[in-house]
Amino acid sequence: MTLAIIYNHNYRVVRARGQPDRREMKTFVAKEHEVDKKWYLVDASNKILGRLASEIATILRGKHKAIFTSHMDAGDYVIVVNADKVALTGGKLDKKAYYRHSGYVGGLKKTTARQLFEKKPEDLIRLAVKGMLPKTSLGRRQLTKLKIYAGPNHPHQAQQPVNLES
Repeated sequence: MTLAIIYNHNYRVVRARGQPDRREMKTFVAKEHEVDKKWYLVDASNKILGRLASEIATILRGKHKAIFTSHMDAGDYVIVVNADKVALTGGKLDKKAYYRHSGYVGGLKKTTARQLFEKKPEDLIRLAVKGMLPKTSLGRRQLTKLKIYAGPNHPHQAQQPVNLES
């Protein structure tokens, strides 16, 4: 059985001798310059931290788009306002701990969610979203598209962000 393969720009035609054509579609893979980036505005007041962070991570990765490609940055920009009004359920405000290490012996530092919330409420959301992104250079690049502000004001009016209802 001999096959004749004819390539076209969208598909290839596979034809066996004496058989009708079989068309095989090629998988579409978007290029970074083909993706248009939008800006979304999220109001974090009275939203639960984990649920909010998972929605933000989905938008930053671009999984809400039909052209999602896992190895490419197809996501959009997200502006979060009122980060100081985000909610944690249960006793997580006192029980949840964040650890960091200085690199020296005995250099383990522990911070509770309450301490972090009082000092830098933006970091509470940033750390939650960071844990939901890939732990690669792509994930670090996607995290730079997240802009978080404690109050209701932000300096990104020129980008004309769209309100994200969730």
